[in-house]
Amino acid sequence: MSGELNPSVLGRAASLLRAVAAGGDVGITTSELARRTDLARPTAHRLLCSLADEGFLDRDAGSGLWFLGPELFLMGSLAAERYDVADVARPVLRELARETGESAFLSARRGDETVCLVSEEGSFPLRSHVLHVGIRFPLGVASAGLAILAHLPDRDIDDYLSRTDLSAQWGAHHARDELARRIAAARETGWCVNPGLLVEGSWGMAAAVFDRRDEPRWALSLTGVESRFRAERHDALGALLLRHAHELSLALSRRSNKAFRRK
Repeated sequence: MSGELNPSVLGRAASLLRAVAAGGDVGITTSELARRTDLARPTAHRLLCSLADEGFLDRDAGSGLWFLGPELFLMGSLAAERYDVADVARPVLRELARETGESAFLSARRGDETVCLVSEEGSFPLRSHVLHVGIRFPLGVASAGLAILAHLPDRDIDDYLSRTDLSAQWGAHHARDELARRIAAARETGWCVNPGLLVEGSWGMAAAVFDRRDEPRWALSLTGVESRFRAERHDALGALLLRHAHELSLALSRRSNKAFRRK
């Protein structure tokens, strides 16, 4: 993709890359990518081919499905030393999953979204499959996004909700007044609950993880079937989430301080 690019073209290309990443390792069709990014199919196809020419995407010749390409792997390897938190998070997730029996996840804030980075399966045989590594949700959608949103300053929340209508895509439970109610509840307890708002019967709980500037940059979450998230269990699960989120916040802050001192 040589030459100068219009910023809108860069934005469309970035949206396509994110959509391919959200498709995981099963691949995704051109038509589905066009739908997810709100692009005309010919426009999406042209951009996808340009990204493939540069090595950012790869297309299976037999199925026509799109996957992330080798150039992204090389860039990601270089960026991992600065941004990868998986090595610090995995022991925490493993212990959280062991103590609760539920699947545990770490998601990170990226602009107005959260992206799931790391997962650890629990021992309970029935699981929710809504959350998986690579999936993205807007802030305020799913328990991780709500936990992060609830701990932002009021002015940032107001700015975000004034330019974002989550109810248009995610339903009336994500209207501004409903979000405000759940934000207030999350601020009171420190943790939040997603009572099957994305997929019926699939519940989640989350707590924010903070960086060394005390900003909510990540979230720990637990997901599972509704019967495992009854109201009488919320306090116990919430306390575990808060304890492990605090532990992870401290560990990430220590690592960040060491990196800062080396500069």
